[in-house]
Amino acid sequence: MKIITQNKKAYFDYEVLDTMEAGVVLTGDEVKSLKAGHGSLIGAFATFHGGELFLLNASITPYSHAYSKAEEETSRSRKLLLHKRELMRLLGEVSKKGITVIPLKLYLNKKNLIKVELGLCKHKKAHNKKDAIKERDIDRQTRKELKDTYKY
Repeated sequence: MKIITQNKKAYFDYEVLDTMEAGVVLTGDEVKSLKAGHGSLIGAFATFHGGELFLLNASITPYSHAYSKAEEETSRSRKLLLHKRELMRLLGEVSKKGITVIPLKLYLNKKNLIKVELGLCKHKKAHNKKDAIKERDIDRQTRKELKDTYKY
């Protein structure tokens, strides 16, 4: 599995409750651009339209050697491919208050297909973010102190 891009900010802003894998409907030049590593999930989210799940605000820069280089299509909505049972489960979860579907990773699987890892997320409160920063600082300090004590 080769990770193309990650949404690191999502792990800080949201509490990830569950994850699942979905396929993405892409054009040929978008696939080539993603395989070259030109994609971003910052600010992206998934939403339901007409019983189907769509990925919005995911930016894929146009492939440099593509015939048509439409700049306005970099952040178009893209259909996500899931089984009907998974879609119904997601729809039930999203109907609950405060649950959103956020793309966490865009990667190539073993068959060299582009997949997106979706997370069922709940927005963190400000005090939870402060606690996360505090825990991260404490972990960093303990690692540094342990590193210094075990020098040869």
